[in-house]
Amino acid sequence: MTEELEQTIFQIILHGGNGRSFCMEAIAEAKKGDFAEAKKKLQSADEELIKAHHFQTALIQNEAKGTKTEPSLLMIHAQDHLMNAMTMKDLASEIVDLYKNINIRGGVN
Repeated sequence: MTEELEQTIFQIILHGGNGRSFCMEAIAEAKKGDFAEAKKKLQSADEELIKAHHFQTALIQNEAKGTKTEPSLLMIHAQDHLMNAMTMKDLASEIVDLYKNINIRGGVN
């Protein structure tokens, strides 16, 4: 594995992890009733996931151009990390909305 490939893989892991962390923070803010802050956290998660996706796209484009890369456990881990973070973003958005609806209807936080 080249150093450049390794750095790309670590960027996917880094930004995917940051995105996931922002999702968890968004849920925590929504649970406290701070929906403005929850929205900011979800936006930060989006930004991180977009960064990770750009690195992933670069790998895919290189392969489409004929530059084959041997899959490694680290690459598989990065892909898994990113896909889980993307799923977490979708779920976090739904959970924030649920807390907001409960709050609007006078439910308990």
